[in-house]
Amino acid sequence: MADYTKFKLKKREELASALAEKDDLFVVACNKCFKELEGFDEPECGMFEEIAKEQGKRIVGCAKVDFLCNEPLTAKRLTGSLPEEAKNVFVISCGLGIQTVAKLAEMPVYAASDTKTADGHHGMALTDTLCEACGQCYLNLTGGICPIVDCSKSLLNGQCGGAKNGKCEVNKEMDCGWQLIYDRLKKQGRLEEMLSQPAQTRDYSKVNYKFISEYVNAAREKRYEGYYGGIHPSERKEMSEHLALKRFPEPLNVVIHMSQHAGAPAQPIVEVGQYVKVGQKIGEAQGAVSSPIHSSVSGTVLAVEPRLHPVQGTELTAVVIQSDGKNALHESVQPAGELDSLTPEEIVAIVREKGIVGMGGAGFPTAVKLKPSKPIEMVLLNGCECEPILTADHHVLLEYADDVIYGLKAIMKAAGAPKGVIAVEDNKPDAVELLRSKTAGMQDIEVVAVKTKYPQGAEKMLIKRVMGREVPPGGLPMDAGAIVSNVSTAKAIADAIRKGMPLIERVVCVSGERIARPGNFIIKNGTSVREIIEYCGGIKGEDATVKLGGPMMGFKVENLNVPVLKSTNGIIAVETISKEAAECIKCGRCMDVCPMELRPLYFTKYALQENWEGMKAQNVMNCIECGCCEYICSSKIPIVERIKLGKTAIRKGK
Repeated sequence: MADYTKFKLKKREELASALAEKDDLFVVACNKCFKELEGFDEPECGMFEEIAKEQGKRIVGCAKVDFLCNEPLTAKRLTGSLPEEAKNVFVISCGLGIQTVAKLAEMPVYAASDTKTADGHHGMALTDTLCEACGQCYLNLTGGICPIVDCSKSLLNGQCGGAKNGKCEVNKEMDCGWQLIYDRLKKQGRLEEMLSQPAQTRDYSKVNYKFISEYVNAAREKRYEGYYGGIHPSERKEMSEHLALKRFPEPLNVVIHMSQHAGAPAQPIVEVGQYVKVGQKIGEAQGAVSSPIHSSVSGTVLAVEPRLHPVQGTELTAVVIQSDGKNALHESVQPAGELDSLTPEEIVAIVREKGIVGMGGAGFPTAVKLKPSKPIEMVLLNGCECEPILTADHHVLLEYADDVIYGLKAIMKAAGAPKGVIAVEDNKPDAVELLRSKTAGMQDIEVVAVKTKYPQGAEKMLIKRVMGREVPPGGLPMDAGAIVSNVSTAKAIADAIRKGMPLIERVVCVSGERIARPGNFIIKNGTSVREIIEYCGGIKGEDATVKLGGPMMGFKVENLNVPVLKSTNGIIAVETISKEAAECIKCGRCMDVCPMELRPLYFTKYALQENWEGMKAQNVMNCIECGCCEYICSSKIPIVERIKLGKTAIRKGK
């Protein structure tokens, strides 16, 4: 059965018939839709143009519009775009987009996409325009007005004669659909075109209307599979997922920040001129929520001074070390013994002393997670890597599967959890297969392939997807009986126990369409971002944005003279997208995709009004800043920026 949330271009012979006796064509294509939820490439304008030119037709223009069925946005986009020489408009979209353009355009509008047969496709956007998926679309004959949804009686084959003063006798508040069709076709001089067509009754042997209706409803329900909301941005992982993991060349100097984790920064315990070794502690944790910092190289301390922090954007204390290239190990780097012989308390102490923090981006000290105040039923390892472009965790799973499993066992023992689950998105079948083969005989560990959807890897989404439980507002994973940890963190725990090695290096993905030579590298903490990018051939083009992390939640970097941190899973350079924010049109799409079931359209409004109490009342503090709302926003509003502004004001008590 075809997926009714999609559409496709008509066959060549159908297009040839539709193009007959028509010329001076303007082409409109839907660029984004409900289709964002699945990977699927809609036909480009160029594909239609090629066929039209084969028929000797002249194309006078082309427009691509995000959410074509969104009438206010489409009206603004098309105003002034239709050239005077255009005589016919061909639309590449589902029936909703065709209806919308037909309503806005003065000239005849035709479908270039397949909306006629039982295996046709249609969208299901949030719009007043509807489609019943009848499988027998007549929009080309009826001027873009649907004779089913725009007629109270759904008379596909012609008017009933029951209209009075232009209103339906069944629903007096509703305009007669067939009167609308007649008026529009008469205005366009197309009445003869329709009247010459023989009447056709709906062929139920071809289309089981009830079945299709049920199918469409089921497709809508799939929208909420696993957890509410979420999006399917273009993955773009093909740039680096096939590239073997390599060790990055030894840096000449490293700048190791004392603030690489949530909580209090570490306090430097080394002096200028002092010789340090690999794995030696150079920063002492301060307080319960903090983490020690260790040297990633052997060499001489050049400075202990403020340096630009890549995430916080201000100068914070860092230790600058000149490497001697010898990588001499510190005496403290010693294996801790067999996991079976270690007590839970000893595991927690090792994790704390070796500076292990969450490596998925948040940087929360892992030792704190391993001492929950509530019973833990499951440890969830996040191997989803749902951010587009990034492939670091994927390669950790492929290259260090045994270490990841070992780290999971250590977390389970420390927390007293009876079950462990490694969750991997189903776009990484090789990693799923490998992990399942290695855990085949382990009764307490399961590998779960979860549906690819952003932000699948967010801990609250993962808990709901795997355990079917909700983390209460303001709560923590332990309130749902879970600990969530990144697969790279599990690997670091294995290194700390088996080798005695602190967290001094990690796998980093360097990718994006503006990186000359993408790659996956093992990179030492404190290595310069500029040095890494230059090693990868530099940045292509001038219109590039560099981020640490992924394109959705990564931190934009203006100055490349900053170091990588423990939580740096990616360095990406992508095309800069210039977008001018318009007023919110209340389309509701941000609400539709918010995985936390919030209403971001209020955040944008209240932030401009500095109505912090209003934002608080709308539960802005529950926002995980995943960026789904901003990604889908028709008005290109910087929603996440306004959310952060509101959160900051609320924390300061404004």
